[in-house]
Amino acid sequence: MPVAGAISVRLDEEALRALRQLEAGGLTQSEAIRSSLVHEAARMRARQALAAEVAALEADEADQAEMRAVASLMEQFRATE
Repeated sequence: MPVAGAISVRLDEEALRALRQLEAGGLTQSEAIRSSLVHEAARMRARQALAAEVAALEADEADQAEMRAVASLMEQFRATE
């Protein structure tokens, strides 16, 4: 994989421990840092996609009406117990 550029990073104790753990697993420092950046970016994209899905569901009036109907039905079942 071609390297686009080099950066300098100051690690706190927690990050240094995490880096050492990744190195103990067989990764070089560069591999560990690149992998961590890629994985964190993927997690961020997944969280953003989930947030967008939640916003879309909250804006969906038909879905909101269905949730209210289900909640009402559940309350009726609870009342008959």
